[in-house]
Amino acid sequence: MIDGAAWIRRLGLEEHPEGGWFRRIYTAASTIETENGARPLATSIHYLLTRERPGGRLHRNRSDILHFLIDGGPVEYLLVTADGELRRVALGHEERFLMVPGGWWKASQLMTGAPHALVAEVVTPGFDFADHQFATLDDLRRECPQHLPVLSDFVAGSSAR
Repeated sequence: MIDGAAWIRRLGLEEHPEGGWFRRIYTAASTIETENGARPLATSIHYLLTRERPGGRLHRNRSDILHFLIDGGPVEYLLVTADGELRRVALGHEERFLMVPGGWWKASQLMTGAPHALVAEVVTPGFDFADHQFATLDDLRRECPQHLPVLSDFVAGSSAR
């Protein structure tokens, strides 16, 4: 069994600004025009959470993101839909795939006892930091105040992450 440290070395992962570890593994050569400029048709990364870096901060992207659990887990995703509904989805024993539509808030965390979770993500249209937004407490207060008690620990810059 490969542990988190071995995955970091084997895949050449670096610290991710959201938390965890990552490395881009694919960028499509073809592009598509979006309202924010040209983007690759798709991009893909390996993303790893470990006991030392167990959570991904609350953020959203303009593009849809497909998540595939490769190893470890379970990992829990906290999602806020376009309608403001809070959903919790665990990838692990039975579910190994999750699609998060563009515009939804998303955070992730290792579930109790999980040593690590290695996920492959595919973003379409491809990822660009200009299409990415970390949540602030003001965003939560404005858009989904009913979820502030659950999501505040996942806000960028909070002491919990």
